[in-house]
Amino acid sequence: MTRKDLRSREGGRTRVVSISKSDEADKSLYDRIGEEPLRRVVHAFYQGVHEDPELRALYPEEDLGPAEERLALFLIQYWGGPTTYSQERGHPRLRMRHAGFHIDLAARDRWLRHMRAAVDGSGLSEADREELWAYLEHAANFMVNAA
Repeated sequence: MTRKDLRSREGGRTRVVSISKSDEADKSLYDRIGEEPLRRVVHAFYQGVHEDPELRALYPEEDLGPAEERLALFLIQYWGGPTTYSQERGHPRLRMRHAGFHIDLAARDRWLRHMRAAVDGSGLSEADREELWAYLEHAANFMVNAA
């Protein structure tokens, strides 16, 4: 538990107010949950992709394993874990890496549907799911490159 003292002046007097916050709240998502839950989310997501012909068509590799590993490494790095993704592939440059794929609103929605199911089935706490989902939803919207 960390404690922060705030000083305020009221009626010419100084008053000290203490605010306590859990040390957990100061940790990155990766520090709180580790690598395996992120890998489970990504694996469940790619199981959904495999079963979805329209979304599967966006993945040029016959084997989804390398795409799964890249996304897992990216999310692990993004959330505060090892920088293996950047060491192996350089700067993420997400929009540039996805520019060659036709990502319209329908593709985004399919991606989000499978990712939502993966996140919801992850066993993460509600707060951790919400934090992860907020980023994933933002990233999916950012990747749209076609009408």
